[in-house]
Amino acid sequence: MYFTDDSLFPENMQPTIITAAPYGPEWLPGDVKDLPVTFDEQVQAAVDCYNAGATMLHFHVRDPKTGQGSSNFDQYNEMLARVRQAVPKMIIQVGGSISFAPHTEGAKAKWLDYDTRHMLTELDPKPDFVTVTTGTTLWDITQAFVPGDADGTHLADPKVAEAWAGMVVDSLPSFYIEHLKRLRKNKIQPYFVPCGTAHLEIIERLIRSGVYMGPLNLALCAYGGGTMGRNPYDWMEALRRTPHGTSSVTYWSSMRGNIALQSIATVLGLNVRVGNEDNIWDMHRKPWTTVQQVEWAVKQSEQFGRKVATADEARKIMKVGVWYDTVEETLLKLGLPPNRPEGYKGFLSYDTDGRLAKPADTKTSPASIL
Repeated sequence: MYFTDDSLFPENMQPTIITAAPYGPEWLPGDVKDLPVTFDEQVQAAVDCYNAGATMLHFHVRDPKTGQGSSNFDQYNEMLARVRQAVPKMIIQVGGSISFAPHTEGAKAKWLDYDTRHMLTELDPKPDFVTVTTGTTLWDITQAFVPGDADGTHLADPKVAEAWAGMVVDSLPSFYIEHLKRLRKNKIQPYFVPCGTAHLEIIERLIRSGVYMGPLNLALCAYGGGTMGRNPYDWMEALRRTPHGTSSVTYWSSMRGNIALQSIATVLGLNVRVGNEDNIWDMHRKPWTTVQQVEWAVKQSEQFGRKVATADEARKIMKVGVWYDTVEETLLKLGLPPNRPEGYKGFLSYDTDGRLAKPADTKTSPASIL
């Protein structure tokens, strides 16, 4: 993304979109006090986060009978319907992992098979987004933990931590190409989660080849252990390589590292994600609920001078429900150079007639809707 002289002034930034991730699939009941288990509690978690200022919900489902993460799609459909009714304007982004979380000795963390994960494209009612990974990678959420991060939780058990350490996000072209096709067919938008520049390149190739045509919304993942770590230079390089016309960019990280990363995101004009899926501690190493984290993100944005997005504003910024029809349209609207015409030599840019473009119509420009 490209920063001009006035890009860091809050009055020139889009309102902050706050994502809440309150379902903590890595935790068991008793690990954190705000972990929702019953369906009523899971719905109430969405309502509480929305009322606190979050306009997007990172959605997982927990089986109330076992207390563990669910891969039952009847339960997914039921919970989606209930959340839709409770907070109809909230953007729902379904986590794409549908993973088996290891909570017993000898178990391993793994993502379920491709056919099972493709079922996310058939959810009814439809979510707004489904997370899409592009490229198989180690996703060891424990590798960047420091002593004390797992205190009081079942992840403090070395055997459980070892199981999580071996989790691999299995996402070959045979998965993500088909998944993107099915999502488009069912009018569910992808929410891309690249772990660095290599994954961003894959996304760009998917766009240039016409596999994906539409607005780009993504999270730059910095959990360590296969994703980016906590080196700010890596965060900034990934941001620099992100197309200028991306609708929304959000940083994801873990534990207290997420506090620093979300602070940087706010100042850079990006969006933030908070919740017990990523972090359970405040800056003083005290337990921190998801709602408290949302309230912190709201206050931080307002103190910096950025407005917090309403649900309607967030939908317009992220272009919910918008699709493009051609590769050329997608490249232009994402701020990417065109594909190379046959025989063309040199760096690529768009042809012009040499005339200055007309100023944007203030009645219809993106800024005017906010």
